[in-house]
Amino acid sequence: MSLPHLWIRAEARPTEQRVPIVPADAARLVADGFPVTIEESPTRIVPVEDYAAAGCAVAPAGSWVGAPEGTVVIGIKELPEEPAELAHTHVFFAHAYKGQEGAEETLDRFRRGGGELLDVEYLTVDGRRVVAFGFWAGYVGAALAVLRHRGLLPGGVTPMARADLDVLLRASAEGREPEKALVIGSRGRSGRGATEALEVAGCTVTRWDREHTADLDKAALLAHDILVNCVVSQVKAEAFVGPEDLTAERRLRTVGDVTCDVTSEANLLPVNTAITTWEEPVRDVGPEGAPLEVIAIDNLPSLLPRESSESFSAELTPLMEHLWERRGPWAASLDWFRRHVC
Repeated sequence: MSLPHLWIRAEARPTEQRVPIVPADAARLVADGFPVTIEESPTRIVPVEDYAAAGCAVAPAGSWVGAPEGTVVIGIKELPEEPAELAHTHVFFAHAYKGQEGAEETLDRFRRGGGELLDVEYLTVDGRRVVAFGFWAGYVGAALAVLRHRGLLPGGVTPMARADLDVLLRASAEGREPEKALVIGSRGRSGRGATEALEVAGCTVTRWDREHTADLDKAALLAHDILVNCVVSQVKAEAFVGPEDLTAERRLRTVGDVTCDVTSEANLLPVNTAITTWEEPVRDVGPEGAPLEVIAIDNLPSLLPRESSESFSAELTPLMEHLWERRGPWAASLDWFRRHVC
């Protein structure tokens, strides 16, 4: 059996510093017989020289377009807009199956080119995801929400190390009464990360999961200072915070939307319908005199690029032995693709 050529592409998004496979794991793949190519990138947190030292071939950014037939192109966020036809197998977060903005255009590119999408979000075993940035997404999302609530996020945000972020969180708690923070989806990866960040920040944390949202106590939800949403929904459900809640009696002032399904019909926070950015991380959706600020950055883990890349790579790399035959989680992801391109 020949092993597939793995091609780690440069990210198209200029703020994206993460990488799906770090050099130490790339070296293991090379030792196992995988051909691995790494594209040059001006933003990646890990220098390309580390990959060359690990035995990877180095190629210019964007050269995956001309990669040999059978190559598996691996990335994280969205592909560049060109080419219009996608012929290779691609592994990345495509956000193409829940009606998100641009989803149908992405799938049409695969239809036209005859390529294949193995969306990382749908690498599952018994319906549970096996590869994710979730912990660090939750950690950063909750941290930014706390800092904003405490008046310490006046402008844009930039990548940093966890140690530096924790210093900010602890310092911001000095002399304050602990805020009441609610994490919905607390048992998942993102929820665990959010809870840990809130505890570092000295908040009083309430943890909700499925049993708490089946019959939603809206008054109890709105009685918190900070809400961190870590719930992924595939179908419409009762909104956690909707437009009607803006005029309700509420203590809630800050929302960290880690899930960030803002353009999906399954959006559980329809009070907000647009992402926020590193340059403008906060949007006030509340009426005058009763602010409700939302942070909905869709690449939160890239604000801790090294930590999130290392944990993601550690989960993705062991799956490569089953990639050629599309077994295990790869079969689950491929099934989603086939159902949506027909």
